[in-house]
Amino acid sequence: MSIPPPAPPSDFRWLSDLRLAELESIRLILRGASVIDWQRLELATEAQVREFLAVQEFDLDDPASRARTEAVKNAAIAYLRRNFDFPIPKPVAQMDAAELLLLASARGHRQLCACTILKVMHIIHHLEARELLYMLPISDQDVFHLVEQKVYRVIGGMLAAGLPILEFIGGRKNRDSLYSKLLSKKETHAAQIYDKLRFRIVTRSPDDIFPVLSHLTRYLFPFNYVVPGQTTNTMFDLRKYCASSPHLAGLARDLQPLVGEPDDDGLLVDNQFTSSSYRVVHFVVDMPVRLPQEILDLAPPAAWALGRVVFAQAEFQVIDRETEHANEMGDASHDAYKDRQKAAVMRRLKLGNVRPMVAPVPVPAPAKLPEKRPAAARERGSRPPSSAAPTPKRKRK
Repeated sequence: MSIPPPAPPSDFRWLSDLRLAELESIRLILRGASVIDWQRLELATEAQVREFLAVQEFDLDDPASRARTEAVKNAAIAYLRRNFDFPIPKPVAQMDAAELLLLASARGHRQLCACTILKVMHIIHHLEARELLYMLPISDQDVFHLVEQKVYRVIGGMLAAGLPILEFIGGRKNRDSLYSKLLSKKETHAAQIYDKLRFRIVTRSPDDIFPVLSHLTRYLFPFNYVVPGQTTNTMFDLRKYCASSPHLAGLARDLQPLVGEPDDDGLLVDNQFTSSSYRVVHFVVDMPVRLPQEILDLAPPAAWALGRVVFAQAEFQVIDRETEHANEMGDASHDAYKDRQKAAVMRRLKLGNVRPMVAPVPVPAPAKLPEKRPAAARERGSRPPSSAAPTPKRKRK
């Protein structure tokens, strides 16, 4: 007798359970957009705020986390006042991070003020976390290990709980793959490689992808640190997909407008070697990880005010089983992709950045000029004989 899979956790949200906040975050992932362009958040309760801060690696019950968020908030307010003379009401300036997040989800002038502060906090925290990483005696491999531990813990828990994941594969890109990728790109710098760490998740069906993405943004990586412009989405036209579900269609009506962006939720492709028939949701996350105390103890005094969170980029691919099988057929297969990439690398190494050879386009024969008609014939409306207006000869150049 087969043993039934364990029941999913009660807080897992299926497609019909998704909230507006989660649909907003999924749209950001699918579009490869930036949270800086948002106009509001959709966090309604303190529990949702705590969940959002926890995935950022902040614990409101930890004095060090509270001190860090307060320092970042004060730096953001000082920046806004120093550079823009931005008016910030005193009650808003005195709010902590949790209160600002709730206010940013409300309406009115103070909501706009809270959103503005939080956007600057987002940037300051990210930059200072990078600065902290540069100050520490820690290698990329050690940081990757921290990311892998976090990913395996969260996704392993999802698998153990019976969530709709059929397969999970994680790993680091080997050196030959890194060399080929850099040689195939115009930007031949290691900083442009986003998928040194990569993770692949296969769900049971396409309708499981949105719930899995939602769960990942709640417990593994914050949606606001999905790297803008690094998304490949060849599976979901969000507008059409939402229209096919009454629940999603109701939520989609309340999605915030994205000022300055094209009103387009269609498909995105960002790799020249990808087949037009390849289907996947692929994105890059700058994932926050908490440093262990033994590493922080080695930090210089200048790093003490920068917190204990650093970032490392990782690539995620999310796909369903049937689509994965289709991708392994013919031109969309991984082997075919690699063959195209290797051919381009070899050509570039031999010949440089030249256009690929194409078959010559046949030049059409020049059209004959219309024959001139004598005035008398034009008056009578009759067609003159062809000898009346011989075709002029073309001059030899």
